[in-house]
Amino acid sequence: MLFDYIPNPLVIPVGLAIGVLVAAPVGPVNVLCIQRALERGFWGGVAAGSGAVLGDALIALSASLGVGYISGAVQTHRGWIQLIGGAVLVLFGLRLLMRRPEITSSDPGSGLATFWSYWSDIPKTFLLTVTNPGAVLGLFAIFGGIGSFVSIRGYIDALFLVAAIAAGSLAWWIFLSLIASHFRDRFDGSSLRAINLGAGILLVGFGAVLVGEIWLKKMGFAMISI
Repeated sequence: MLFDYIPNPLVIPVGLAIGVLVAAPVGPVNVLCIQRALERGFWGGVAAGSGAVLGDALIALSASLGVGYISGAVQTHRGWIQLIGGAVLVLFGLRLLMRRPEITSSDPGSGLATFWSYWSDIPKTFLLTVTNPGAVLGLFAIFGGIGSFVSIRGYIDALFLVAAIAAGSLAWWIFLSLIASHFRDRFDGSSLRAINLGAGILLVGFGAVLVGEIWLKKMGFAMISI
C-alpha cells in the first residue's frame, strides 16, 4: 500500500537531533574541523566534517540493519578498533605538529570546486569516526532505545532516520565551519602555528588515551592472572 512508503513524520526531527548530538561533543574530528576551517576557510572545514557525516551515516545504517549482531561484533573487536583509532589519531596529531601552516585564500564563489580541492580530508575524518568505539557503540545504543519514543515501522522509516541523522551531522559541521571561518581573518601565520600545535597535541592526547586504556586493561588482566 502507498502508506507503507510514507515514513513516520517523527523520524526526521528525531534523526536530525540525533545527528547533531552525535557530532557536537568535543572530540578529535571537531578539533580537526576547526583547525581546517581556520587554515583553509569554510569549505576546508566542511570537507573535514564530511568524512564524519559519512562515518555517522554508515554506523547508523549498520545499526538499523542489525543492532544486536553488529554491536556484538564491535564489542568483540573493540580493542583492535580502539588501537587502530588511537594510532591514527597519534599519526594525524604528529603530522599537524610537524607541518607549517598556510593560510589559504577562500573564494566564496568557487563553491564545490573549493570543497573538492580538500577532498583528502574526507577519508581521514571518516576513518577517525568509524574507529572510535565510543561513538560507534553510543550510536548503536541510541538505535537500541529509539523505539521507546518513536515507532520505526520498517525499512522506509529506518532509511529516513539514517538520512536525517546524516543531515543533522552535516548541519553541525556546516555551523562549526561557519563560526571558525568567520574568525580566521584575525589569525596570522604565528597564531595559526600555535593553533596547529594545540590541535596536534590534543589529537596525540586523544590517541594516547585510547591506546593507553588498552595497555592498562592488558596490564590489569596480567596482574590478576598472576
